[in-house]
This record gives sequence, C-alpha cells and structure tokens, in this order.
Amino acid sequence: MKPGLLQMYPLTPQMEAELQKRFRVHRWYEISDKQAFLQAEAETVKAVVTGGHIGVAPDLSAALPNLEIVAINGVGFDKVDLAQARERGFRVTNTPDVLTEDVAELAIGLSIALMRQIVRADHYVRSREWEKAEMPLANKASRKRYGIYGLGRIGKAIASRLEAFNAKISYCSRQRQDVPYEYHASAVSLAKGCDILIVAAAATPETRHVIDRHVLEALGPDGALVNIARGSLVDEKALVDILSAGGLKGAALDVFENEPHVPDELIAMPNVVLVPHVGAATHETRGEMGRLVLANLDAHFAGKDLPTPVV
Repeated sequence: MKPGLLQMYPLTPQMEAELQKRFRVHRWYEISDKQAFLQAEAETVKAVVTGGHIGVAPDLSAALPNLEIVAINGVGFDKVDLAQARERGFRVTNTPDVLTEDVAELAIGLSIALMRQIVRADHYVRSREWEKAEMPLANKASRKRYGIYGLGRIGKAIASRLEAFNAKISYCSRQRQDVPYEYHASAVSLAKGCDILIVAAAATPETRHVIDRHVLEALGPDGALVNIARGSLVDEKALVDILSAGGLKGAALDVFENEPHVPDELIAMPNVVLVPHVGAATHETRGEMGRLVLANLDAHFAGKDLPTPVV
C-alpha cells in the first residue's frame, strides 16, 4: 500500500498529480471532521507536504505517530516545531535557492511601486482623475539609501539588483560579512542610515517584532518600509500607528502578521502597497519548488540523502 501523505493546502495540478502517483493523499484543508480522520488514518500518515506560511501545528504532528518527513514547499520553516522534529526523529525539508530570484524581484518591484506611486497612478488613470488634473509628483527609486535587514541568499540577491540603481546599500545581519556594503550592528542603526528599509531575514523567535516602534521611528517621516520576509518580523500595530501619524512616507508589504487577514487601517492607506504573499508565486518557480519537494520525498523513502534538509 502507498504511504499516507497529508497535504496541508492546494498545490499546482502537476504537483498534485505527482503526489497521487506516490502516496495516498489526504487533503487536510478539505477534511470537515478532522478528529474522525485522525482516528481512522493517523497511523498511516508518514509524510506531510505544507507551505512555509502554513507549516504544521505541533499538536497535529504529535497526532501522527508514524510521521517520517515534513516537506515544506517554501523556504521558511518557522511554523514547524523543529525541536519536536529532532525529539521524535522526523525529517524536515524546504526549498531554498529556487525562489531567491522571485523574492528579490518582488522586493525591487515593491520598492519602485511605492516610491513611484505606481498603484496610485494606475487608479488615477482608471478613475479619470487624470482628465481633471496632473497627478502629484512621486519620488525616485534610484540613488536612494537602501538598508537590508537580513543579508542571506535573498538579501544578497536584492543588493545585487540595487547596485544597478546607483543605490547606497547597507545591511544588518547576525554578523559582518565580506561584502562591499556598510554594516550596521542593529536594526535601529540601519534604519537611521537609510531611506528604504527592506526586511529579508528569516522568521525566528529572535526576529519576532525586530522591526519595532523604535526602528520605524528611526526610519522617520521620509523613510519607507518594504517587507518580503515574514509578517512576524514587523510590529504591525506599531506600523499602523506610525503610518497613521505620518511618521513614515509609506510601506510596501507582501507578508502580514495574521495572513490572510490584513488590518483595515493598512487597506485604507493610499501610501501603502499591499500584495498577497506572492514572493515566489510564478509558474516557473512554483514548478521548481514542486520538483524539489518531490526530490526530498523520493530521497527519503528511498533511504538516500535529502537534497535540502532543515532537520
């Protein structure tokens, strides 16, 4: 019999077809009586496929006694209990590298959209306001001071693209790196020295609300925030308060604290650009991510080394 697999959210048709070939797939998000399902099928489930933004709750993984692997279709693993995985001995994998370009592209795109007011300009044309008056001036995206919080794979990809903007680039990470950018030891110091702060670090207990009120105040009324990392890194309430008070020029956000819920205050603000966690949402990258998820699953059940293990 094929091993059981719990699928936590909808995937591409191609990937779902491949999973069906290998496993008895149970779509957790379609199961109405979850307790009844667990009573009947928990012991048969050996694998979970999930997204980085969804993970798997510790009580659910604890209810799967024969769980062997959690394969994350994404780079973030903050919503999987790694301590539990180590203690119980199930493996955790993710899909790094293949989505780096897409997320870096989005960071640049959001920066341009925010500074050049592209979303507002689109509405200006569609609402026929342009027929009444010229749109107010926006701001350049080039020759600005960009600060990157988190200089990992994605942070470096963002920085390399910003070089073409004749930007002054600085960064903050856990340690100084051998890069031609100015290093800051704290997020506050980084914010004081930049016009646009791009958040690109991983979500960990240490980075929760690292972009807090003090950092946002340091960024100042002429500064802007771009977050393509995780919503948990930014104190969303403080962001709303400071934007409402005119303490920031604006913000561009791909991620939020309680996705898919977005605060009404942010939705109402014309100087905020909002997109629905689409950092890696391209046909090309979703295909590569799916292939890497399958490669990890195939390697595990064949007793081979995992291509991209987390635990």
